[in-house]
Amino acid sequence: MKELFVSKNDADQRLDRFVGKAVPLLPESLLQKYIRLKRIKLNGKGAKRDEKVKQGDVLQLYINDEFFETPTEENAYLKVSNPKLSIVYEDDNILLADKKPGVLCHSAGEWAYDTLIANIQAYLFQKGEWNPKRENAFAPALCNRIDRNTGGIVIAAKNAEALRIMNEKIKDREIDKYYLCAVIGRPNPREGVLKDWIFKDASKNQVYVKKRNCPGAKEAVTEYRTLKTENGLSLVECRLLTGRTHQIRAQMAANGTPLLGDGKYGTEQKNREFGEKGQALYSYRLKFVFGTDAGALNYLKGQSFSVENVEFAKKYFDFDFSVDN
Repeated sequence: MKELFVSKNDADQRLDRFVGKAVPLLPESLLQKYIRLKRIKLNGKGAKRDEKVKQGDVLQLYINDEFFETPTEENAYLKVSNPKLSIVYEDDNILLADKKPGVLCHSAGEWAYDTLIANIQAYLFQKGEWNPKRENAFAPALCNRIDRNTGGIVIAAKNAEALRIMNEKIKDREIDKYYLCAVIGRPNPREGVLKDWIFKDASKNQVYVKKRNCPGAKEAVTEYRTLKTENGLSLVECRLLTGRTHQIRAQMAANGTPLLGDGKYGTEQKNREFGEKGQALYSYRLKFVFGTDAGALNYLKGQSFSVENVEFAKKYFDFDFSVDN
């Protein structure tokens, strides 16, 4: 049990709001439940959530110690009472999550609890597959990341061996990543390979496509094929052969077919015309093409996993995800 004392600056707040600020790791649903169960008491008695606290009041909190820790990315999972996950595949070693556009994989420099990794850790914690109190160092971790405004499949490792193997396979390019994108216009030719050099301006978080090598530039190679063309837009599948920052967005724009909704490399007039504010890009399929031994993950060799739906692909092209395209 811990006690909180209400100071002059904290007075005249609702009980639930005061406790929510004082114990930021406590999920809202648990906070309300504990008030109802009188595990949160005001001056030794049960109280209603909307009762105002006064200067000099004392709160008794019968709450687990971990909720009083300083909020960090490592304990953000405690704040997640109902994990929001779209699971593409799961076994004892890995979990493939369909990250939606707008969701952060990790917190961006400051504490944020509603990230993909926090939701995955909360999911595994709540179903008893992972308990940090039984681990000295390991926590479920993401093996790859996707930009906040891009959706797609992210691989999470449930144990240290799976994390080590998956990181090696990603480094050695033994996992094929396929993206869907909606571009303005029609790629010419309909399919092919884009080979360019990309220079990154870190201060602007923007890249520039060069046709020749130059100091600081890195080679970028993308395979693409056009699946459908409708109403001035084309649905294109891309396979990354290199993994450069903004690779697909920048290369498709340099090829004359910028991504729909892309505010950085796209066409603002067309984006407004279609009412799109986020780039139409989705990492929709993964294939494990292990060329070397994968140890405990050998059973994944040759397997392919894809999402069930991509909003822009259905909206503009009525793309059928049940058919092998």
